[in-house]
Amino acid sequence: MIINSLRDTDAYKCSMMQAVLHQCPSAQVRYAFKCRNKDIDFRPVLDRINDELNHLCTLKFNEGDLAHLASMRFIKADFIDFLRNFKLNRDYIKVTCSDTGELDVSIEGPWLHTILFEVPVLAIINECYFDTADGIDYNGANNKLTSKINLVKGYGNKLANFKFIDFGTRRRLSQMWHEQVIAALKKNLPNNFVGTSNLFFAHTFNITPIGTMAHEWFQGWQQLGPRLVDSQKVALQKWADEYRGDLGIALSDIIGMDAFLNDFDMYFSKLFDGCRHDSGCPYEWGEKLIRHYESMGIDPKSKTAVFSDGLTMQKAIDLFLHFDGRIKTSFGIGTHLTNDFPDLKPLQIVIKMVECNGAPTAKLSDSSGKVMCEDMDFVKYIASVFNKEVVL
Repeated sequence: MIINSLRDTDAYKCSMMQAVLHQCPSAQVRYAFKCRNKDIDFRPVLDRINDELNHLCTLKFNEGDLAHLASMRFIKADFIDFLRNFKLNRDYIKVTCSDTGELDVSIEGPWLHTILFEVPVLAIINECYFDTADGIDYNGANNKLTSKINLVKGYGNKLANFKFIDFGTRRRLSQMWHEQVIAALKKNLPNNFVGTSNLFFAHTFNITPIGTMAHEWFQGWQQLGPRLVDSQKVALQKWADEYRGDLGIALSDIIGMDAFLNDFDMYFSKLFDGCRHDSGCPYEWGEKLIRHYESMGIDPKSKTAVFSDGLTMQKAIDLFLHFDGRIKTSFGIGTHLTNDFPDLKPLQIVIKMVECNGAPTAKLSDSSGKVMCEDMDFVKYIASVFNKEVVL
């Protein structure tokens, strides 16, 4: 089977799950799936996807899993106790296909009990789909990976402070290939490759698991907070209440960078270690972040800008060279590491929260095609509240 450990997921799913347990354990949510590729027919793999989901929902955290999680200073004992009896509930997820092969994934139930579906479900969909592809060229993929490694090495001391992270679980071609990529990066770029978002592989390879929060953390508070206009501030404050300075990278593009910086005041700017970019022009974003810190008398060189939007190794290097010496940087690279094969086009698939406690939630990013909401009236409303131009 594809997923054989509940730790085969991104670290930020567990960090958010603990925060949900303590801050909003009764919240009810719904997630929706979107494939941005056109004319993909999932009907040939629908039965296998559902078989894999049946298996996923039998898994539990074993004592080794729990010991690994408990070794992280920000994971609390009551959360470990909760996970000891946790299983994903098959009744909370339904996967079907339309007559044209369009995949529909509906995840609905308590936030606390559905939050761990997203990453393994996306990994399952990817691997099932690509298992049907003809002539997967692993030699070609290995050559591409070697070229990326050599690219970094070729810059020599110019990249002494260049740090990147594997963010490729959700869009990997397969779990086997993902493991090979991490092994190669750890062996060949030990000073530049600093961690992975994947909890299972972090433990397997004795590297740092990295991840803080995702869009859903902010989206949930659009309906859980007292006022929509304060939702970002509430989400940031609840995170600070939970982690007391740990896991201090804030995601900035739920309603766009400008709206985020309006809420990222002196208190939050000093409290959080930095911010993560996930849409819009990364150069403009980085310059805005530096100016924001400078306007508050905060040395940008004491903060970190994490870039994670569709990066290639070359793009990450170019961004590093542009910002080096002005702000600390880190780069989360996903599909380019774990699903870059000759003559294969990666799937652009996402699962996002679209509803919390029966009301709509929205992600209004700074890139076209990344708006995720099923209620366009709510999109218009949230855009008006935050004075945000919607990029559909």
